[in-house]
Amino acid sequence: MVDFHQSGNIATLHDLRTRSRDEMTYELETFAQTRKMSLILPCLYSELETDAMPRILSELSKVTYLHRIIIGLDRANEDEFRHARQFFKGLNQNHIVIWNDSPRMLALGQRLGAMGLAPSEQGKGKNVWSSMGYLIGCEDSAVMAIHDCDILTYTNDMLAKLIYPVANPTFPYQLAKGYYARVGGGKLNGRVTRLLVSPLLIALKKVVGDRDYLDYLRSFRYPLSGEMAMRTNILPDLRIPSDWGLEIGLLSEAWRNLAPRSVCQVEIADSYDHKHQTLSAEDANAGLNRMSTDICKAIFRKLAADGTIFTNNTFRTLKATYYRSALDLLEAYHSDAQMNGLALDRHSEEVSIELFAEAIMRAGQTFLENPHETPFIPTWSRVHAADPDFVRDLRAAAMADAEEYA
Repeated sequence: MVDFHQSGNIATLHDLRTRSRDEMTYELETFAQTRKMSLILPCLYSELETDAMPRILSELSKVTYLHRIIIGLDRANEDEFRHARQFFKGLNQNHIVIWNDSPRMLALGQRLGAMGLAPSEQGKGKNVWSSMGYLIGCEDSAVMAIHDCDILTYTNDMLAKLIYPVANPTFPYQLAKGYYARVGGGKLNGRVTRLLVSPLLIALKKVVGDRDYLDYLRSFRYPLSGEMAMRTNILPDLRIPSDWGLEIGLLSEAWRNLAPRSVCQVEIADSYDHKHQTLSAEDANAGLNRMSTDICKAIFRKLAADGTIFTNNTFRTLKATYYRSALDLLEAYHSDAQMNGLALDRHSEEVSIELFAEAIMRAGQTFLENPHETPFIPTWSRVHAADPDFVRDLRAAAMADAEEYA
C-alpha cells in the first residue's frame, strides 16, 4: 500500500519500503536504553492450539528491544494455566502469564464488585484492562504495545513498525494505531470495517451533520485493528470498554483525552489475516452480529456525549442512509477486487449489509431504552482512589499464581 496520502486529521505514517528492518531494530534498541517497552497479549487458552500462536511466539523470541511481555490468559483451568506457562517459556524476554480465572484473581474481582467497580462482563476488554493494571503496578515501562493472538501472517516487523512512533522520543505521538490491507485467501476480508463502519460513518455525517469526531474516525484506514501502541502515562485515565466495542472505544478515549496531533496511524503490514468470526445471523448475541451491535452503540454513545440528539426517527433515517451508502461502497469494493484478481461474493456481502442494518436499529433501540448504560470499566485512576492498594495486590496475585503453579 505504498503512498504518502495524509487526511489532515491525524498523521498517517506509511511504509514506503525504504528502510531495512535491522536499521529500525537498532534504533528501537537505542530507545529502549532509556524508554522501556512492554507488550500485552490478550489471549484465550484455545488460541494456544491454533497455527497463529506458535508463529507469534517464534517471531517474538527474536525481538531484542522489549523489556516485558504480559500475557493475559482467559478461559483456562489450572492444568491449562500450567500448560500455558510452559508454552510461553520460549520467550526470551521477561514475561508473565496472568491467569484471569485463578482463585486469587477472582477474589480481586469480588473486591472490585464490593466497591461497585467490577467490569460488567468478561472478555477481551477486561483482559486488556487487567493487563494494563499489572503494567501500571510494575512502574517501569514508558511504552506499551498490544496486538491480537490470532494473526496468521505475524512477523516481528509488525511490532517494530507499530511501536516505533510512540517509542521515538522526538515524535509527539501518545498513541499509534496499526493499519494494513485485509487481503487473504484470494479475497477481500475485513467485512465489519468495509461494510459496517465505513458506510455508517458516511451515513451519520449525512444524518446528524458534520462532527469533528466523525471526521476523526473516518481518518483511520482500519479502525477495528487490534494493534495499538501508546505511552504508558495515558493508561491510568483510559476507560476500557468491556463489550466488543473495544477498538472503537479506545479510539474514542484517545479523542477525549489527547490532542489530534498526539494520535497517528501506522502501516504495519502489506497484508494481514487472522481468525474470522462467523456472521451468526441467527444469534444476535454471537459472532459479528454481536460485534456489530456493540460497535454501533459505542459510536452512538460517544456522539451523544458530545451533544448529538438521537430519536427513533433518527435511527430509522440512519438505517436507510446506511443501507444506500453500504451498497454504493460494495460496488467500489467489487470493482477493486475484480481489478486485483480477488474474489468477492456479492450475495454474501449484501447479506452482511442487511444484518448490519438491523444491528444499527438494534443498537439504537438499546441506546434509547437504556441511556444510562455504562459499559466502560472504571479507569485505574478511579480504582486507585477507591483502593490505593489494589494495583499492588493485583501484581502480587499474578506473581503468586506464577510461583504456585510453576
